[in-house]
Amino acid sequence: MESQHQTSLFSWLYEQACDQFEYQGKPFVRHTEAEAPERTLRVRLVYEVVDLEASLTDSLMSLPSLVSMATIQRPLGLWCVELCLNSPLTEMQRALLSALPKLEVIEMPKQPVRLDLPGLLVMDMDSTAIEIECIDELAKMAGVGEAVAVVTERAMQGELDFEQSLRARVSQLAGADAGIIDKLCATLPLMPGLEAMITLLQVCQWRLVLASGGFTPFVGHLKDLLGLDAAYANELVIEAGTLKGEVRGTVVDAQFKADTVARCATQWGIKAGQRCAIGDGANDIPMVQMADFGIAFHAKPKLRLAADAAIAHLDLRVLPYMLLDLSEQ
Repeated sequence: MESQHQTSLFSWLYEQACDQFEYQGKPFVRHTEAEAPERTLRVRLVYEVVDLEASLTDSLMSLPSLVSMATIQRPLGLWCVELCLNSPLTEMQRALLSALPKLEVIEMPKQPVRLDLPGLLVMDMDSTAIEIECIDELAKMAGVGEAVAVVTERAMQGELDFEQSLRARVSQLAGADAGIIDKLCATLPLMPGLEAMITLLQVCQWRLVLASGGFTPFVGHLKDLLGLDAAYANELVIEAGTLKGEVRGTVVDAQFKADTVARCATQWGIKAGQRCAIGDGANDIPMVQMADFGIAFHAKPKLRLAADAAIAHLDLRVLPYMLLDLSEQ
């Protein structure tokens, strides 16, 4: 991380030399993550480069509702400032902040999920935990990529029934050599920030689960690679080394994903208020709504509207900054 902050306001904030500071005639007060002022609303600004701080300073100077500020520390290489406000951001204020490049604006719920308590995170796989859609990549390797990609996009946008679209896409793979599965497993591109996020959550005693409308070889590979607690996906039918163009057993659809949140929380005794879910497509809407805190990740519009919060510009390292850590209280 860069060390030179762009304004004296942010230098004061991160150096933590004193609890009060005056900048261009405006007083600022500091709080800690564990001791925010009562009856205030928390908004967190997460960013990766300090070049944004000059623009952020201008925005903070124009916030009449600002009560105090804090730095939120996570070992993840991002900067995070928490604002405590005595009234919600206006649409104009939110728009001005959101217009800044590579900045996430996180409006925290009144009862935030706690990072320092055991929790559950259920993740989608394709375009969330990994950078690709596995069905599309398999289709390319089988020579039917264009036909399958069109159906995938319509399903992600919520325009098609998921199970019907899944079976339609898988049918295109009939006759393909099953060896393409192992080839794709060997080159799965992890989503940036995934490993760092998982490592921190595991240190904090969280349970981590994949619930995917994709396929079992890929979630199984990720489960072993990342040390996840469980992984669910659809099973492709393979006979004599050839894909049959079918799936067997219960289809992991939107409702199955939602049920996974409730089932895993019960299985591991995760308390109410500590269940999170993250995904990118319309098929993840029931899952993020079942969770106590649902996150849209670089998501389709329908999911963004349904989720409690969104990561739109940065990577998965942002997620732990959305959680409250009172371990130093």
